[in-house]
Amino acid sequence: MSALPFVVLGYFLGSLPFAVIVSKAFGLDDPRSHGSGNPGATNVLRTGNKLAALLTLLGDGLKGWLAIRLAGMLGADGLGMAVAGIAAFLGHVFPVFLKFRGGKGVATALGVLAGFSGNLALIAAAVWMLTAVLTRYSSLAALMAALAAPIATGFLIGRIETTTAVTLMSALLIWRHRGNIQRLFNGTESRIGGSKREASS
Repeated sequence: MSALPFVVLGYFLGSLPFAVIVSKAFGLDDPRSHGSGNPGATNVLRTGNKLAALLTLLGDGLKGWLAIRLAGMLGADGLGMAVAGIAAFLGHVFPVFLKFRGGKGVATALGVLAGFSGNLALIAAAVWMLTAVLTRYSSLAALMAALAAPIATGFLIGRIETTTAVTLMSALLIWRHRGNIQRLFNGTESRIGGSKREASS
């Protein structure tokens, strides 16, 4: 069966901008108009509405998981499910509904991993949590989880198409964090629970 329908399915699901949708539903400012300008859960949280941020996080994760689940229900093989997953991630990062200016994709990537394997998602989440607790750097936690995900995929799943999809997704996620990487090296990256001013000092 052609993988193209699953690419389209995954991409349009991934393109759903839950940060914008939830913000409008709650009467909040467009998340692209403040903070980092990133349409993601972290920027929604900067409004002070924790419920809206949580719903954004869940929505962004769910669309990655759902892309793979729906592909499987429609008869996709391993390749079809893999391309549906990477397409969902690309949809979030380059959403057609936001003129291809999307978020960094951490929650959607985790949803994609959950679609492939619950244990795989748990490993990535555990790496994120451990790094975040030890360093209080959300960006570093995301980078470490991205580095661990392809290795864990190879061991847990072993399918070349799935491992390739996760590797590509992780590489793009790391690239999307290039600004954070520079700030980490400069010592100016903000920590969880702290301000940028505190980080720079």
